[in-house]
Amino acid sequence: MPTEDKPVSMQEVQSRDPREEDRYDAQRIEAKWHERWQQQENSLYAAEANSSKPKYYVLEMLPYPSGALHMGHVRNYSIGDALARYMWMNGYNVLHPMGWDSFGLPAENAAISNNTPPREWTLRNIANMKRQMKRLGFAYDWSREVTTCLPDYYRWNQWFFLKLYEKGLAYRKKSKVNWCPKCATVLANEQVVGGCCWRHEDTLVEQRELEQWFLRTTHYADELLRDLEKLDGWPEKVRTMQRNWIGRSEGAMVDFKLDGAADSVITVFTTRVDTIYGATSIQLAPQHPLVKDFTAKDAELRAQVDGMIAEQRKAKERGDLGEIEKHGVNTGRYAINPYNGEKIPVWVANYILMDYGTGAIMSVPAHDDRDFEFAKKYGIEIRQVIVPLQGDAAQELPFTAHGGKLTNSGLFDGLACDDAIKKMAAYAEKNGFGKATVTFRLKDWGFSRQRYWGTPIPMLYCEKDGIVPVAEKDLPVILPDNVDITLTGGSPLGRVPEFVNATCPKCGGPARRETDTMDTFVDSSWYFYRYTDANNNKAPFDSAKASYWFGDRGIDQYIGGVEHAILHLIYSRFWTKFMRDMGLIKNDEPVERLFTQGMVIKDGAKMSKSLGNVVSPDDMVARYGADSARMYSLFAAPPDRDLDWQDSGVEGVARFLARVYRFIAQNPVKAGTYSAEYSPNDLGPEGKKIQRKMHQTIWRITEDFKGRWHFNTSVAALMELLNECIGAPIFTSQEGPAMAFRADVQRKFVLMLQPFVPYLAYELWERLGEQESLLKAAWPTYDPALAKEEEIEIPVQVNGKLRSLVVVPAEATQDTIQERALADEKIKALIEGKQIIKVIVVPAKLINIVVR
Repeated sequence: MPTEDKPVSMQEVQSRDPREEDRYDAQRIEAKWHERWQQQENSLYAAEANSSKPKYYVLEMLPYPSGALHMGHVRNYSIGDALARYMWMNGYNVLHPMGWDSFGLPAENAAISNNTPPREWTLRNIANMKRQMKRLGFAYDWSREVTTCLPDYYRWNQWFFLKLYEKGLAYRKKSKVNWCPKCATVLANEQVVGGCCWRHEDTLVEQRELEQWFLRTTHYADELLRDLEKLDGWPEKVRTMQRNWIGRSEGAMVDFKLDGAADSVITVFTTRVDTIYGATSIQLAPQHPLVKDFTAKDAELRAQVDGMIAEQRKAKERGDLGEIEKHGVNTGRYAINPYNGEKIPVWVANYILMDYGTGAIMSVPAHDDRDFEFAKKYGIEIRQVIVPLQGDAAQELPFTAHGGKLTNSGLFDGLACDDAIKKMAAYAEKNGFGKATVTFRLKDWGFSRQRYWGTPIPMLYCEKDGIVPVAEKDLPVILPDNVDITLTGGSPLGRVPEFVNATCPKCGGPARRETDTMDTFVDSSWYFYRYTDANNNKAPFDSAKASYWFGDRGIDQYIGGVEHAILHLIYSRFWTKFMRDMGLIKNDEPVERLFTQGMVIKDGAKMSKSLGNVVSPDDMVARYGADSARMYSLFAAPPDRDLDWQDSGVEGVARFLARVYRFIAQNPVKAGTYSAEYSPNDLGPEGKKIQRKMHQTIWRITEDFKGRWHFNTSVAALMELLNECIGAPIFTSQEGPAMAFRADVQRKFVLMLQPFVPYLAYELWERLGEQESLLKAAWPTYDPALAKEEEIEIPVQVNGKLRSLVVVPAEATQDTIQERALADEKIKALIEGKQIIKVIVVPAKLINIVVR
C-alpha cells in the first residue's frame, strides 16, 4: 500500500511539462494528492487503537444529505479540519469522523417532488456529498462513517426506545399537536418558528389532537438546567437559550373550588401567591376542560369560546399570540378563594393558553400589567395588596416591582413578599388546598411522526394484551421499500399490510404494528457515541471505547450552527443522561466545548437553496482549487461571525497561494542538501527581521488555535511573513548558514500552512524532499526571545488625541519613552509655550502629554 508521502514516480516526472514547475497549478497539484489520499481513505486519518498519546475528539455536526454541499458547509468543516490537523501535529490521537443525518423531512419531501424513492435519493446524495468532501481534502476517518437511515444504525434507535419504555420514560397519550400541512406530520414545539414549520417557513402550523408517543424529557429537567453551569466551554448565548427553554419557575399550586359544584376545582399555578388576596377573577383558557362543561348547555357562550379558539389558532400560526387584543367573556360562574372564602367571577380569556401552566390563572390586576389591562376593559375590581417596604403606600397601579410587603391580606398583613410566599404556600399545603411547586417550560418530547422516512417505532398493538414491545431479538424492525408516499392520509406505513400485520410476541395472536416513525432528532441525539465503535453489531457501542473518547466531560470540541442550540443539543443532553443511568457511559454531558460558527451570507441573505444564492464548492474548486476555497472561508471573517461571500476574495487567496508556491517550489532547499546550521548572529539585520517575523507568526497561529480561533489573523500573519521573505537577498545566498536559514523558514512555513491548505502543503513538503508524514510532523515552536521586537512604535497623544509616533527600544523605560516623545519635532511644535500638567506613560502602549 502506498504511503501518503510516496515519491512521485519517474513516469509522472517524465510526463510533466517543465514549465509547470514554475507556476502554481492548483488543479494538477490537487488531482495528484487527491488520487494518493483516495487510495488510503480508511487508514490515512484513522484514529489509533491502544494509543499512548493523549486523545482528542473533534467533531462537526453531521449534515442532512438533501442535495449538495454549499460554502456554508465548507466553512464549518474547514474549521474542524484545521483543528484536527493541528492536533495531529501536536502529538494527539485524533478522532475526526463524519456521517449522515439521513432520515427525515428534507429527504422525504425532496424524494416526493423528484418522484424518487427516499432511500435511493438519499444514498445518491450521500455519494455526491462524500465525493465533494473528499475533493475538498477534509481529513475524515471514513472507516467510522455513520448513515442513520441504514438498519445497522436505526436498530439501536429502536433498542434505546425499548429501554426508555422499560424505564417509564416512553409513553403514549392523546394530546394537541403541531401539524405541518406541507410535511403532513407532527412537529415538536421547538420545530415551530414564528407560527410556521421550521422546514417550510411560509407554512402555518395547525393544531390537531392525536395519540402520540412521548419521551419524558422532563424527568431530567432539573439536571438539564443545573448542569448548564458545568458547560463553561459553551457560548454563553447557547446556555442562556437553553435556560430559557427549560424555563424553571418556583411557585405554588392553589385549588379554587367552583361555587355550587362540590367536586369541581380550578387549579392555578402562580409564582406570586403573596398577591392572592388581590385576585378579583379567575381566567380560563378556551380549551380548559371546565369550559367544555360550561358551554354544553349555553350556545351563546359556546359560540364566543369557539371564536376565541379560532382566534388563538390564527395568532399562533402567525407567531404573534402575544400581540392579540385581549378580551374575554364572563361565564356567570364563581370560584372560591381558599385563603379568604371570597367568591370571584370565572372568565374565559383569549390570552390564556392551555399548554402553559394549568390553563387557568388568578387575575391580580393591581400587580400585573396584563391583568390590569383586562380589568380596566371589563370593569373588574382592582385591589392593591402589595405596598413598598418603606415610603408612600399609595402607588400608581399596577405596582409590579419585586419586593414590598403585604396589605389587605388577612393573616399575612405586614409580611415581606419573599417571606409571605414561603409561609402562604406552607399554609395552603397544611390546609389541603395547595402546595409549593416547581414547574418547567420544558415539555416532554413529542416523538411520533406520521411519515415514512424515519425509524419505525418498535411497538405492537394486540387486542388481547394491548401495547406490547417488539422483542429485542426481532430488531431491527425494517422500514419497507417501495412504499406509496403521499401528503395525505396519515402514515404511509399504515397502507402496507405486510408491515402492519404482525404476531404478538406475548400471546402469539395477531397484532398491528405501530405505523408512526420516530422524530429524526433521535438520530442526532447519540450518533457521536456510535462513531467510537461504528461497526459494532452487538451493541450501540462498546462502553470502554466510548469512555476512552468521551472521558468524563464529553467531546473535546463540537462545531456547528447556533440554530441547533435548543433542538439538537437539549435532546442529545437528555439522551446522554439516560445512557449514563443505563450504565453505558460515565460522562454527564455529551460535549465539553462547543463552537458555533457564523453564517455565510450572499447577496445580503443566508446562503440557502430556497433563496437561490448558494455558491457551489464544485464551482470554486474548478475555478480556484479546494485550498483557495477553504482558506478564503477561514480568512474572510472570524469564524464566530457571519461571512459575506465574495468570489473575488477567493481569487485573491489563490494569488497568495501562487506566491507561496513560487517562493518555495522555485528555489527549495531540499532535505539532505545542506549541512550547516545557523545562529541569529549569522543572519544580519535583514535575516533577524525575517526570523523575528517567523517566530511571531508561529506564536500568532498557535495562540489562535489554542482559543480565539481567529484564523483570519492566522492567514494574515502568513501573508505578512511571505511579504518579508520574498525578494530578501538572504534567500538567494548559497552560503551554508543562509541556506540553513532558508530551509528552516521554508519548512516552518509549510508546517503552518498544512491545517489550512493541505494540498499545497503536501506538494511543497515533497518538493523540500521530506519523507516524514506531514500530517504527523511536529508543529513548529516559537522562541519568545526571538519573537520579541527590538524596537517598537509608541503612539504619542497630546490631551488625549493622537499626534505622532516615536520609535523606541522594546525594553525602553518610561523615562526613555518620555524623552523621545518630548524630543519629537511634531510634539515640540504642539506644546511650545504651553504648560505640561502631567505625562502618562503606558509602557509599550502609549504616552499622553497633558498640557494647558
